[in-house]
Amino acid sequence: MLWRFCLPLFGSVVFQQLYSIADSFVAGRFIGEGALASVGNSYEITLIFLAFAFGCNIGCSVVTSELFGAKKYADMKTAVYTALISVGALCALLMAAGLIFSGGLLRLINTPEELFADSGLYLDIYIFGLPFMFFYNTSNGIFTALGDSKTPFFFLAASSTANIGLDILFVKAFRMGVAGVAWATFICQGISCLLALFFVFRRLRSVKAEEKARAFSWPLLGRLAKIAIPSIIQQSFISVGNITVQGVINTFQKSVMAGYSSAIKLNGIALTTFNTLGNGISNYTAQNLGAGKPERIKKGFRAGVLIGWALCIPMMIAFFFFGKGLVTAFLKEPSEAAVRTGTEFLRIVSPFYFTIALKIAADGILRGVGMMKKFLAVTLIDFTLRVVLVITLAKPLGSSGIWWAWPAGWIVAVALSVIFYRGIKWHALSPEGTEES
Repeated sequence: MLWRFCLPLFGSVVFQQLYSIADSFVAGRFIGEGALASVGNSYEITLIFLAFAFGCNIGCSVVTSELFGAKKYADMKTAVYTALISVGALCALLMAAGLIFSGGLLRLINTPEELFADSGLYLDIYIFGLPFMFFYNTSNGIFTALGDSKTPFFFLAASSTANIGLDILFVKAFRMGVAGVAWATFICQGISCLLALFFVFRRLRSVKAEEKARAFSWPLLGRLAKIAIPSIIQQSFISVGNITVQGVINTFQKSVMAGYSSAIKLNGIALTTFNTLGNGISNYTAQNLGAGKPERIKKGFRAGVLIGWALCIPMMIAFFFFGKGLVTAFLKEPSEAAVRTGTEFLRIVSPFYFTIALKIAADGILRGVGMMKKFLAVTLIDFTLRVVLVITLAKPLGSSGIWWAWPAGWIVAVALSVIFYRGIKWHALSPEGTEES
């Protein structure tokens, strides 16, 4: 059951990653190594905004899942409306902050002067497209909460495929450079967002409630925030960690930056796949909690771990044995240093995918039952250890030392996540509050 539900979500991951991969591929192959480095440099900052969008997605999804499982349909609709209104307000604040401070962030991470203009241009266009990303992610969370993971998959498959074509058209035919890559993503995400919102409201109208749903609820906003804020903080920790890493990498030569940029996008496919599985486990957990069936949650965890490990095998094989060819595909004129950097990163990190898959499955349960303090503590420790190791190992070991920070953080974090999962008091769980509340 969990596998059937998650399968379209995994497909969505592939097409979601096609956005950033297509941007990097077109920039590297049709513009040059500098353009690839510029897009990759901006990408680390965009992850901050993505952290907020991800938190809104999971907060709306978990609360909606609980109410849907409990058959409280009027409250479920109110939760959706509350989430959408709140997301709009949050997005406006983030756009203002992004446009004001984007230049300062690029300076903070030691962006080379020759890459600054293109990095800033790409980032500004990305910020103007934030409403599309936020509302699409929230809509996606609503669909999955209602047990429909197929509809957002179809939207994303169509828009990400179109994005590849527009990337090439704007860069090759119109010669728009890095701006063309950014505008292609803007247009395609906008279309998928509008379609998703249309079908969300149509789906909500088909759900019959005994009473009229309110447009906004402060208590439900509190429940949404209880899940969303720790998730945002968790993802923000990861983003800040990535920005710190990017700042260290920017002290190396441009070829190292380009090699890392291509490898981190490939690594992102694996991590986003595992995070998607974690989201599915959280929704599955919340629905069964709302329906009063906590005994099914343990079975969902075991199934989730097996699914995660099954997904690890092909990705690890591809990245470890064929990473050189994959990294080279992003580069127009691949330098030896760029290819060596990307290949080394993938070979160090990919064998530890089994570790991170187990961690994210356990995190999915913790988040689904509302144990957000423990969920957040794991991420904080992972983030802190990774940043300390990056700064400590970069000078004596060079870029190779940086890559080992990933598996070191994962090993410690998975041990904590599993310990917290095994410590759950199942008899104390209820839809209104867990043992933590």
